[in-house]
Amino acid sequence: MGGTVSCCMSPRDTPKIHRREVELEDAPVTTTEEVDVSEDTGTYLQHISDRELPDELAQESNPSDHPRASTLFLNKSQTDVREKRKSHILNHTSPRMMTKKSSSCSTIFLDDSTVSQPNLKSTVKCVTLAVYYHIKNRDSSHTLDIFDEKKHPLTREKVPEDYATADPEHKLIYRFVRTLFSSAQLTAECAIVTLVYLERLLTYAEMDICPGNWKRIVLGAILLASKVWDDQAVWNVDYCQILKDITVEDMNEMERHFLELLQFNINVPASVYAKYYFDLRSLAEDNNLSFPLEPLSNKRAQKLEAISRLCEDKYKDMGRPCMRRSVSADNLLGVRKSHAVLS
Repeated sequence: MGGTVSCCMSPRDTPKIHRREVELEDAPVTTTEEVDVSEDTGTYLQHISDRELPDELAQESNPSDHPRASTLFLNKSQTDVREKRKSHILNHTSPRMMTKKSSSCSTIFLDDSTVSQPNLKSTVKCVTLAVYYHIKNRDSSHTLDIFDEKKHPLTREKVPEDYATADPEHKLIYRFVRTLFSSAQLTAECAIVTLVYLERLLTYAEMDICPGNWKRIVLGAILLASKVWDDQAVWNVDYCQILKDITVEDMNEMERHFLELLQFNINVPASVYAKYYFDLRSLAEDNNLSFPLEPLSNKRAQKLEAISRLCEDKYKDMGRPCMRRSVSADNLLGVRKSHAVLS
């Protein structure tokens, strides 16, 4: 699998709503005594459009498939955000205004994170914060054996007795994910796709990410995202060298289960990717995790101008009637390679 995101399943399909399979003996039988049927008319079959779910229900069920549905992690974080805002009001403090740099006539501050090339460190921090809120504000603790850390340990060390009840801190989740991304040299875009797959798994499999399974779920999402997104994917055996004690057979089995639970739907539309990117930025702003700001230099201004021209030429080509191109994640984010060359 390369950098081009492929579609293995229609996004209209909703695994949460299980469709009843009709056996042959249960099928309705029509006779000439009940209804006047002509010779060339067969048994009545329900049209496929009658069995498809309405768009509104599909969007509500699958926020990782539809751009208009709110992300799960942002909803999970709202309780804590409201408490923080209430505390700031009572204490008459505004840390966001105190730490944020302001531009002036002589200096313009810009962060180096864009939707086509996010900042790696900040993106990983935001993704792990989203995982933290998923665990902390979970509705229940529904899980599957394949992701249970006690049944499938990642290390030879004894699993703590409270492994399934003690919520991990954000810094512990960040340290785990940062180690994988640093050792495997994964990209920030891969981190965003990892979060998409994670929320898709929770929705499709109707399960929760909790203290006893978060490491294996995150590892499975990273494993799949790196293979789908990156041109040169990391092999399963490479992750075994990073984590030391996990076996290749365990990695293969976990990847197979992850794909089956996703019903092999690894498609990430550009609109969904962009939604997750901007919701992660909103999460960072709500939690005072500022993206690094740097003063705009002449050299950087020239690079931004060159990138702007590349984008403008790309979208002009896409808009020509004689060159019909579908807008995919690869089309929208293809400029990142040009950006890398300019850098």
